[in-house]
Amino acid sequence: NVGLEYLTLSRNAGTLSGGESQRIRLASQIGSGLTGVLYVLDEPSIGLHQRDNGRLLQTLKNLRDQGNTVIVVEHDEEAIRAADHVFDIGPGAGVHGGQVVAEGAPAKIAANKQSITGDYLAGRRAIGVPISRRAGKGKSVSVVKATGNNLKEVTAEFPLGKFICVTGVSGGGKSTLTIETLFKTASMRLNAARQTPAPCEGIKGLEYLDKVIDIDQRPIGRTPRSNPATYTGAFTPIRDWFTGLPESRARGYKPGRFSFNVKGGRCEACQGDGVIKIEMHFLPDVYVTCETCKGARYNRETLEIKFKGKSIADVLDMTVEDAQQFFKAVPSIREKMDALMRVGLGYVKVGQQATTLSGGEAQRVKLSKELSRRATGRTLYILDEPTTGLHFDDVRKLLDVLHELVDQGNSVIVIEHNLDVIKTADWIIDIGPEGGDGGGQIVAVGTPEEVAKSPDSHTGRYLAGLLGTERVAAE
Repeated sequence: NVGLEYLTLSRNAGTLSGGESQRIRLASQIGSGLTGVLYVLDEPSIGLHQRDNGRLLQTLKNLRDQGNTVIVVEHDEEAIRAADHVFDIGPGAGVHGGQVVAEGAPAKIAANKQSITGDYLAGRRAIGVPISRRAGKGKSVSVVKATGNNLKEVTAEFPLGKFICVTGVSGGGKSTLTIETLFKTASMRLNAARQTPAPCEGIKGLEYLDKVIDIDQRPIGRTPRSNPATYTGAFTPIRDWFTGLPESRARGYKPGRFSFNVKGGRCEACQGDGVIKIEMHFLPDVYVTCETCKGARYNRETLEIKFKGKSIADVLDMTVEDAQQFFKAVPSIREKMDALMRVGLGYVKVGQQATTLSGGEAQRVKLSKELSRRATGRTLYILDEPTTGLHFDDVRKLLDVLHELVDQGNSVIVIEHNLDVIKTADWIIDIGPEGGDGGGQIVAVGTPEEVAKSPDSHTGRYLAGLLGTERVAAE
Protein backbone atom coordinates (compact mmCIF):
# COMPACT_ATOMS: atom_id res chain seq x y z
CA ASN A 1 0.00 0.00 0.00
CA VAL A 2 2.94 2.38 0.31
CA GLY A 3 4.38 1.74 -3.17
CA LEU A 4 7.23 -0.61 -2.21
CA GLU A 5 6.17 -3.84 -3.94
CA TYR A 6 9.35 -3.76 -6.09
CA LEU A 7 11.71 -4.26 -3.09
CA THR A 8 13.09 -7.74 -2.44
CA LEU A 9 12.89 -8.91 1.17
CA SER A 10 16.65 -9.55 1.24
CA ARG A 11 17.48 -5.96 0.18
CA ASN A 12 20.27 -4.35 2.23
CA ALA A 13 18.86 -1.50 4.41
CA GLY A 14 21.81 0.74 3.55
CA THR A 15 20.80 0.82 -0.13
CA LEU A 16 17.32 2.19 0.55
CA SER A 17 16.56 5.86 -0.19
CA GLY A 18 15.24 8.12 2.57
CA GLY A 19 11.71 7.99 1.20
CA GLU A 20 11.78 4.18 1.00
CA SER A 21 12.95 3.63 4.58
CA GLN A 22 10.33 6.11 5.82
CA ARG A 23 7.60 4.22 3.95
CA ILE A 24 8.78 0.89 5.39
CA ARG A 25 8.34 2.34 8.90
CA LEU A 26 4.92 3.62 7.83
CA ALA A 27 3.93 0.14 6.61
CA SER A 28 4.87 -1.34 10.00
CA GLN A 29 2.50 1.14 11.68
CA ILE A 30 -0.50 0.43 9.46
CA GLY A 31 -0.92 -3.11 10.73
CA SER A 32 -0.55 -2.15 14.39
CA GLY A 33 -4.14 -0.87 14.65
CA LEU A 34 -3.23 1.73 17.28
CA THR A 35 -5.49 4.73 17.94
CA GLY A 36 -4.83 8.11 19.50
CA VAL A 37 -1.30 8.31 18.06
CA LEU A 38 0.29 11.43 16.56
CA TYR A 39 2.26 10.52 13.42
CA VAL A 40 4.73 13.06 12.00
CA LEU A 41 6.10 12.46 8.49
CA ASP A 42 8.69 14.54 6.66
CA GLU A 43 8.08 14.46 2.91
CA PRO A 44 6.96 10.83 2.55
CA SER A 45 6.36 11.35 -1.19
CA ILE A 46 10.10 11.67 -1.96
CA GLY A 47 11.02 9.40 -4.86
CA LEU A 48 7.43 8.32 -5.48
CA HIS A 49 5.85 8.24 -8.92
CA GLN A 50 2.40 9.89 -9.24
CA ARG A 51 0.85 6.45 -9.60
CA ASP A 52 2.04 5.38 -6.12
CA ASN A 53 1.33 8.75 -4.56
CA GLY A 54 -2.42 8.17 -4.43
CA ARG A 55 -1.92 4.89 -2.53
CA LEU A 56 0.38 6.58 -0.02
CA LEU A 57 -2.19 9.32 0.64
CA GLN A 58 -4.92 6.70 1.04
CA THR A 59 -2.73 4.92 3.62
CA LEU A 60 -2.33 8.16 5.56
CA LYS A 61 -6.09 8.77 5.42
CA ASN A 62 -6.68 5.24 6.77
CA LEU A 63 -4.41 6.03 9.73
CA ARG A 64 -6.46 9.18 10.32
CA ASP A 65 -9.74 7.27 10.09
CA GLN A 66 -8.54 4.84 12.77
CA GLY A 67 -8.57 7.76 15.20
CA ASN A 68 -5.01 9.06 14.84
CA THR A 69 -3.60 12.47 13.94
CA VAL A 70 -1.23 12.69 10.97
CA ILE A 71 1.06 15.71 10.46
CA VAL A 72 2.94 15.79 7.15
CA VAL A 73 5.61 18.26 6.01
CA GLU A 74 5.09 18.26 2.27
CA HIS A 75 5.50 20.18 -1.01
CA ASP A 76 3.51 17.78 -3.17
CA GLU A 77 0.40 19.43 -4.63
CA GLU A 78 -1.72 16.27 -4.45
CA ALA A 79 -0.89 15.85 -0.74
CA ILE A 80 -1.69 19.51 0.02
CA ARG A 81 -5.06 19.25 -1.73
CA ALA A 82 -5.88 16.02 0.15
CA ALA A 83 -5.26 17.54 3.60
CA ASP A 84 -8.03 18.48 6.04
CA HIS A 85 -6.08 21.43 7.44
CA VAL A 86 -3.03 23.21 6.00
CA PHE A 87 -0.49 25.48 7.67
CA ASP A 88 1.43 27.58 5.15
CA ILE A 89 4.67 28.85 6.67
CA GLY A 90 6.60 31.71 5.08
CA PRO A 91 6.26 34.04 3.29
CA GLY A 92 9.89 33.58 2.15
CA ALA A 93 12.75 31.37 3.31
CA GLY A 94 15.35 31.90 6.05
CA VAL A 95 15.21 35.43 7.48
CA HIS A 96 12.18 36.21 5.29
CA GLY A 97 10.09 33.39 6.75
CA GLY A 98 9.09 32.03 10.14
CA GLN A 99 5.44 33.15 10.13
CA VAL A 100 2.20 31.33 9.50
CA VAL A 101 0.98 33.03 6.32
CA ALA A 102 -2.27 31.12 5.96
CA GLU A 103 -4.07 28.22 7.60
CA GLY A 104 -7.26 26.28 7.05
CA ALA A 105 -8.71 24.05 4.35
CA PRO A 106 -6.75 23.84 1.05
CA ALA A 107 -9.40 26.03 -0.65
CA LYS A 108 -8.81 28.74 1.96
CA ILE A 109 -5.04 28.66 1.29
CA ALA A 110 -5.67 28.91 -2.47
CA ALA A 111 -7.88 31.99 -1.91
CA ASN A 112 -5.16 33.76 0.13
CA LYS A 113 -3.27 36.26 -2.07
CA GLN A 114 -0.46 36.57 0.51
CA SER A 115 0.46 32.87 0.22
CA ILE A 116 2.87 31.79 -2.53
CA THR A 117 1.64 28.20 -2.07
CA GLY A 118 -1.92 29.53 -2.51
CA ASP A 119 -0.89 31.27 -5.75
CA TYR A 120 0.27 27.95 -7.22
CA LEU A 121 -2.77 26.02 -5.95
CA ALA A 122 -5.16 28.58 -7.45
CA GLY A 123 -3.21 28.88 -10.70
CA ARG A 124 -2.33 32.57 -10.22
CA ARG A 125 1.29 31.44 -10.64
CA ALA A 126 2.40 28.39 -12.59
CA ILE A 127 5.44 26.78 -14.17
CA GLY A 128 4.74 27.16 -17.88
CA VAL A 129 5.19 24.65 -20.69
CA PRO A 130 7.83 25.89 -23.20
CA ILE A 131 6.40 27.10 -26.52
CA SER A 132 8.85 24.93 -28.48
CA ARG A 133 11.25 22.09 -27.63
CA ARG A 134 14.97 22.46 -28.43
CA ALA A 135 16.24 20.71 -31.54
CA GLY A 136 19.59 19.87 -29.89
CA LYS A 137 22.95 19.49 -31.61
CA GLY A 138 22.14 16.45 -33.72
CA LYS A 139 24.70 14.40 -31.76
CA SER A 140 24.01 11.96 -28.95
CA VAL A 141 25.53 9.70 -26.31
CA SER A 142 24.23 6.11 -26.44
CA VAL A 143 24.33 3.41 -23.76
CA VAL A 144 24.37 0.01 -25.49
CA LYS A 145 22.81 -3.11 -23.88
CA ALA A 146 22.98 -2.13 -20.20
CA THR A 147 22.26 -5.06 -17.87
CA GLY A 148 22.88 -3.66 -14.33
CA ASN A 149 20.41 -4.57 -11.52
CA ASN A 150 17.02 -5.07 -13.24
CA LEU A 151 17.87 -3.59 -16.68
CA LYS A 152 17.06 -5.98 -19.54
CA GLU A 153 19.70 -5.24 -22.23
CA VAL A 154 18.58 -1.62 -22.46
CA THR A 155 19.95 0.55 -25.27
CA ALA A 156 19.21 4.24 -24.70
CA GLU A 157 20.11 7.32 -26.68
CA PHE A 158 20.63 10.65 -24.89
CA PRO A 159 20.53 13.54 -27.42
CA LEU A 160 23.08 16.29 -26.60
CA GLY A 161 22.26 19.97 -26.20
CA LYS A 162 18.86 19.13 -24.72
CA PHE A 163 17.16 19.04 -21.31
CA ILE A 164 16.46 15.32 -20.85
CA CYS A 165 14.21 13.73 -18.23
CA VAL A 166 14.52 10.07 -17.26
CA THR A 167 11.16 9.09 -15.78
CA GLY A 168 9.26 6.01 -14.64
CA VAL A 169 7.86 4.37 -11.52
CA SER A 170 10.03 3.90 -8.42
CA GLY A 171 12.40 0.94 -8.76
CA GLY A 172 12.08 0.88 -12.56
CA GLY A 173 15.83 1.23 -13.19
CA LYS A 174 16.22 4.97 -13.80
CA SER A 175 19.20 5.44 -11.45
CA THR A 176 20.84 2.19 -12.62
CA LEU A 177 20.81 3.38 -16.23
CA THR A 178 21.69 7.02 -15.63
CA ILE A 179 23.98 7.07 -12.59
CA GLU A 180 25.39 3.53 -12.28
CA THR A 181 25.91 2.95 -16.02
CA LEU A 182 26.16 6.26 -17.91
CA PHE A 183 27.67 8.56 -15.27
CA LYS A 184 30.13 6.09 -13.78
CA THR A 185 31.44 4.89 -17.15
CA ALA A 186 31.65 8.45 -18.52
CA SER A 187 33.43 9.79 -15.43
CA MET A 188 35.98 6.97 -15.69
CA ARG A 189 36.77 7.92 -19.29
CA LEU A 190 36.40 11.71 -19.19
CA ASN A 191 37.37 12.61 -15.61
CA ALA A 192 39.69 9.63 -14.99
CA ALA A 193 37.66 8.84 -11.86
CA ARG A 194 37.82 5.46 -10.13
CA GLN A 195 34.36 3.95 -10.38
CA THR A 196 32.75 0.54 -10.63
CA PRO A 197 30.03 1.06 -13.25
CA ALA A 198 27.11 -1.30 -13.92
CA PRO A 199 27.77 -3.61 -16.92
CA CYS A 200 26.93 -2.60 -20.49
CA GLU A 201 28.34 -3.41 -23.93
CA GLY A 202 29.62 0.11 -24.42
CA ILE A 203 28.88 3.83 -24.52
CA LYS A 204 29.11 5.71 -27.81
CA GLY A 205 29.46 9.44 -28.36
CA LEU A 206 31.58 10.37 -25.32
CA GLU A 207 34.02 12.15 -27.67
CA TYR A 208 31.46 15.01 -27.95
CA LEU A 209 31.84 15.77 -24.22
CA ASP A 210 34.74 17.19 -22.21
CA LYS A 211 33.43 16.42 -18.72
CA VAL A 212 30.51 14.86 -16.87
CA ILE A 213 29.28 16.21 -13.52
CA ASP A 214 26.86 14.59 -11.09
CA ILE A 215 25.21 17.28 -8.95
CA ASP A 216 23.74 15.35 -6.02
CA GLN A 217 22.25 16.24 -2.64
CA ARG A 218 25.21 15.06 -0.58
CA PRO A 219 26.57 17.67 1.88
CA ILE A 220 29.12 20.17 0.49
CA GLY A 221 31.35 19.40 3.48
CA ARG A 222 31.33 17.32 6.63
CA THR A 223 32.76 19.89 9.08
CA PRO A 224 31.47 23.24 10.38
CA ARG A 225 34.36 24.89 8.46
CA SER A 226 32.84 24.18 5.05
CA ASN A 227 30.34 26.82 4.02
CA PRO A 228 28.84 28.30 0.82
CA ALA A 229 31.65 30.91 0.64
CA THR A 230 34.47 28.33 0.75
CA TYR A 231 32.66 25.94 -1.62
CA THR A 232 31.82 28.48 -4.35
CA GLY A 233 35.28 30.06 -4.08
CA ALA A 234 33.96 33.42 -2.84
CA PHE A 235 35.99 33.20 0.37
CA THR A 236 39.39 33.72 -1.34
CA PRO A 237 38.44 37.13 -2.87
CA ILE A 238 36.77 38.13 0.45
CA ARG A 239 40.01 37.38 2.33
CA ASP A 240 42.08 39.18 -0.31
CA TRP A 241 39.79 42.19 -0.06
CA PHE A 242 40.26 42.40 3.73
CA THR A 243 44.03 41.90 3.30
CA GLY A 244 44.15 44.89 0.95
CA LEU A 245 42.50 47.31 3.43
CA PRO A 246 44.84 50.11 4.73
CA GLU A 247 44.58 49.06 8.41
CA SER A 248 45.42 45.46 7.53
CA ARG A 249 48.41 46.53 5.40
CA ALA A 250 49.73 48.72 8.24
CA ARG A 251 49.68 45.67 10.52
CA GLY A 252 51.29 43.50 7.85
CA TYR A 253 48.43 40.99 7.70
CA LYS A 254 48.48 38.38 4.91
CA PRO A 255 45.39 36.52 3.55
CA GLY A 256 46.16 33.64 5.99
CA ARG A 257 45.27 36.01 8.82
CA PHE A 258 41.63 35.86 7.69
CA SER A 259 41.52 32.08 7.27
CA PHE A 260 40.03 29.89 9.97
CA ASN A 261 42.08 26.89 8.85
CA VAL A 262 45.51 28.17 9.88
CA LYS A 263 46.90 29.66 13.07
CA GLY A 264 47.31 33.40 13.34
CA GLY A 265 43.97 35.11 12.91
CA ARG A 266 41.57 32.43 14.08
CA CYS A 267 40.27 31.86 17.61
CA GLU A 268 42.48 29.09 19.01
CA ALA A 269 39.95 27.91 21.63
CA CYS A 270 37.71 26.45 18.90
CA GLN A 271 40.41 26.38 16.16
CA GLY A 272 38.30 28.54 13.88
CA ASP A 273 35.18 26.35 13.98
CA GLY A 274 33.10 28.82 16.00
CA VAL A 275 31.71 25.77 17.80
CA ILE A 276 33.25 23.15 20.07
CA LYS A 277 32.43 19.51 19.43
CA ILE A 278 31.52 17.48 22.50
CA GLU A 279 31.69 13.78 21.80
CA MET A 280 28.85 11.88 23.46
CA HIS A 281 29.28 8.15 23.98
CA PHE A 282 26.61 6.17 22.09
CA LEU A 283 24.90 9.43 21.00
CA PRO A 284 25.48 11.84 18.11
CA ASP A 285 28.12 14.54 18.71
CA VAL A 286 26.88 17.80 20.17
CA TYR A 287 28.18 21.20 18.98
CA VAL A 288 28.28 24.13 21.46
CA THR A 289 29.10 27.74 20.56
CA CYS A 290 32.68 28.64 21.53
CA GLU A 291 32.70 30.86 24.63
CA THR A 292 35.93 32.69 23.74
CA CYS A 293 34.94 34.10 20.34
CA LYS A 294 31.14 33.67 20.76
CA GLY A 295 30.98 31.89 17.42
CA ALA A 296 32.88 34.60 15.49
CA ARG A 297 35.75 32.15 14.64
CA TYR A 298 38.42 34.89 14.77
CA ASN A 299 40.47 36.52 17.55
CA ARG A 300 40.06 40.13 18.69
CA GLU A 301 42.89 41.58 16.57
CA THR A 302 41.52 40.11 13.31
CA LEU A 303 38.02 41.42 14.07
CA GLU A 304 39.41 44.98 14.43
CA ILE A 305 39.92 45.14 10.64
CA LYS A 306 36.69 46.54 9.22
CA PHE A 307 35.33 47.40 5.79
CA LYS A 308 32.29 49.76 5.77
CA GLY A 309 32.07 49.11 9.53
CA LYS A 310 31.89 45.31 9.16
CA SER A 311 34.53 42.79 10.23
CA ILE A 312 35.11 39.54 8.32
CA ALA A 313 32.97 37.68 10.89
CA ASP A 314 30.09 40.11 10.20
CA VAL A 315 30.46 39.46 6.47
CA LEU A 316 30.25 35.69 7.00
CA ASP A 317 27.15 36.25 9.10
CA MET A 318 25.40 38.22 6.33
CA THR A 319 22.80 36.64 4.10
CA VAL A 320 23.83 36.20 0.45
CA GLU A 321 21.29 38.91 -0.44
CA ASP A 322 22.96 41.48 1.86
CA ALA A 323 26.47 40.46 0.75
CA GLN A 324 25.47 40.98 -2.89
CA GLN A 325 24.63 44.62 -2.07
CA PHE A 326 27.58 45.06 0.31
CA PHE A 327 30.16 43.96 -2.29
CA LYS A 328 28.43 45.67 -5.21
CA ALA A 329 31.73 47.30 -6.22
CA VAL A 330 33.81 44.09 -6.01
CA PRO A 331 32.97 42.00 -9.12
CA SER A 332 34.94 38.89 -8.08
CA ILE A 333 32.79 38.50 -4.94
CA ARG A 334 29.55 39.88 -6.38
CA GLU A 335 29.49 37.38 -9.28
CA LYS A 336 29.57 34.45 -6.85
CA MET A 337 26.75 36.03 -4.81
CA ASP A 338 24.73 36.64 -8.01
CA ALA A 339 25.02 32.92 -8.84
CA LEU A 340 23.76 31.94 -5.36
CA MET A 341 20.88 34.42 -5.74
CA ARG A 342 19.93 32.90 -9.12
CA VAL A 343 19.47 29.44 -7.61
CA GLY A 344 17.21 30.96 -4.94
CA LEU A 345 19.62 30.88 -1.98
CA GLY A 346 19.49 34.59 -1.13
CA TYR A 347 18.42 33.76 2.44
CA VAL A 348 21.40 31.51 3.29
CA LYS A 349 24.26 33.05 5.27
CA VAL A 350 27.57 33.41 3.44
CA GLY A 351 29.40 31.53 6.19
CA GLN A 352 26.61 29.13 7.17
CA GLN A 353 28.05 25.81 8.31
CA ALA A 354 27.72 23.14 5.64
CA THR A 355 26.39 20.69 8.24
CA THR A 356 23.25 22.86 8.67
CA LEU A 357 22.32 23.02 4.96
CA SER A 358 19.54 20.73 3.72
CA GLY A 359 20.13 18.34 0.80
CA GLY A 360 18.28 20.62 -1.64
CA GLU A 361 20.29 23.64 -0.46
CA ALA A 362 23.62 21.79 -0.80
CA GLN A 363 22.63 20.77 -4.33
CA ARG A 364 21.83 24.36 -5.28
CA VAL A 365 25.15 25.61 -3.85
CA LYS A 366 26.85 23.11 -6.20
CA LEU A 367 24.71 24.36 -9.10
CA SER A 368 25.65 27.96 -8.41
CA LYS A 369 29.33 26.98 -8.53
CA GLU A 370 28.73 25.50 -12.00
CA LEU A 371 26.85 28.63 -13.09
CA SER A 372 29.71 30.94 -12.22
CA ARG A 373 32.16 28.89 -14.33
CA ARG A 374 32.98 29.75 -17.92
CA ALA A 375 30.81 27.57 -20.13
CA THR A 376 32.55 25.22 -22.57
CA GLY A 377 29.21 24.04 -23.92
CA ARG A 378 30.43 20.43 -23.86
CA THR A 379 29.56 19.42 -20.30
CA LEU A 380 27.02 16.77 -19.33
CA TYR A 381 25.24 17.45 -16.02
CA ILE A 382 23.35 14.65 -14.28
CA LEU A 383 20.92 15.33 -11.41
CA ASP A 384 19.01 12.70 -9.44
CA GLU A 385 15.64 14.08 -8.27
CA PRO A 386 16.79 17.68 -7.75
CA THR A 387 13.31 18.88 -6.70
CA THR A 388 13.38 16.84 -3.47
CA GLY A 389 12.37 19.17 -0.64
CA LEU A 390 11.60 22.09 -2.95
CA HIS A 391 8.49 24.29 -3.00
CA PHE A 392 6.76 25.09 -6.33
CA ASP A 393 8.49 28.47 -6.44
CA ASP A 394 11.93 26.94 -5.76
CA VAL A 395 11.30 24.38 -8.50
CA ARG A 396 10.65 27.28 -10.91
CA LYS A 397 13.98 28.92 -9.95
CA LEU A 398 15.82 25.60 -10.28
CA LEU A 399 14.37 25.02 -13.75
CA ASP A 400 15.43 28.51 -14.88
CA VAL A 401 19.01 27.63 -13.88
CA LEU A 402 19.02 24.17 -15.51
CA HIS A 403 17.58 25.54 -18.76
CA GLU A 404 20.22 28.29 -18.69
CA LEU A 405 22.94 25.58 -18.56
CA VAL A 406 21.36 23.93 -21.62
CA ASP A 407 21.12 27.28 -23.46
CA GLN A 408 24.90 27.58 -23.06
CA GLY A 409 25.23 24.42 -25.16
CA ASN A 410 25.55 21.90 -22.32
CA SER A 411 23.38 18.81 -21.84
CA VAL A 412 21.36 18.16 -18.67
CA ILE A 413 19.93 14.77 -17.68
CA VAL A 414 17.48 14.77 -14.77
CA ILE A 415 15.94 11.73 -13.06
CA GLU A 416 12.58 13.06 -11.90
CA HIS A 417 9.00 12.30 -10.82
CA ASN A 418 7.88 15.92 -10.60
CA LEU A 419 5.53 16.63 -13.52
CA ASP A 420 6.37 20.36 -13.47
CA VAL A 421 9.95 19.43 -14.39
CA ILE A 422 9.01 16.67 -16.84
CA LYS A 423 6.66 18.92 -18.85
CA THR A 424 9.48 21.44 -19.52
CA ALA A 425 11.87 18.75 -20.86
CA ASP A 426 12.98 18.60 -24.50
CA TRP A 427 13.24 14.80 -24.43
CA ILE A 428 11.92 12.07 -22.14
CA ILE A 429 13.16 8.50 -21.63
CA ASP A 430 10.48 6.59 -19.69
CA ILE A 431 11.67 3.39 -17.99
CA GLY A 432 9.40 0.72 -16.53
CA PRO A 433 6.68 -0.34 -16.93
CA GLU A 434 6.71 -1.45 -13.25
CA GLY A 435 9.30 -1.46 -10.44
CA GLY A 436 11.79 -4.26 -9.65
CA ASP A 437 11.65 -7.32 -11.92
CA GLY A 438 8.61 -5.89 -13.72
CA GLY A 439 10.73 -2.98 -14.97
CA GLY A 440 14.10 -2.44 -16.60
CA GLN A 441 12.81 -1.71 -20.09
CA ILE A 442 12.32 1.50 -22.05
CA VAL A 443 8.57 2.13 -22.31
CA ALA A 444 8.49 5.40 -24.25
CA VAL A 445 10.94 7.90 -25.74
CA GLY A 446 10.41 11.35 -27.24
CA THR A 447 9.12 14.83 -26.48
CA PRO A 448 6.60 15.18 -23.61
CA GLU A 449 3.80 15.38 -26.22
CA GLU A 450 4.89 12.06 -27.78
CA VAL A 451 5.28 10.28 -24.41
CA ALA A 452 1.84 11.56 -23.34
CA LYS A 453 0.32 9.58 -26.25
CA SER A 454 2.03 6.31 -25.25
CA PRO A 455 -0.61 3.84 -23.99
CA ASP A 456 1.88 1.79 -21.89
CA SER A 457 3.52 4.68 -20.01
CA HIS A 458 2.30 5.53 -16.51
CA THR A 459 4.16 8.85 -16.76
CA GLY A 460 2.50 9.57 -20.11
CA ARG A 461 -0.95 9.09 -18.58
CA TYR A 462 -0.36 11.77 -15.93
CA LEU A 463 1.48 14.00 -18.39
CA ALA A 464 -1.42 13.87 -20.88
CA GLY A 465 -3.78 15.28 -18.25
CA LEU A 466 -1.35 18.10 -17.49
CA LEU A 467 -0.44 19.02 -21.08
CA GLY A 468 -4.07 18.71 -22.23
CA THR A 469 -5.45 21.18 -19.69
CA GLU A 470 -2.61 23.64 -20.19
CA ARG A 471 -2.94 23.54 -23.98
CA VAL A 472 -6.59 24.54 -23.75
CA ALA A 473 -5.63 27.35 -21.36
CA ALA A 474 -2.91 28.53 -23.76
CA GLU A 475 -5.27 28.64 -26.72
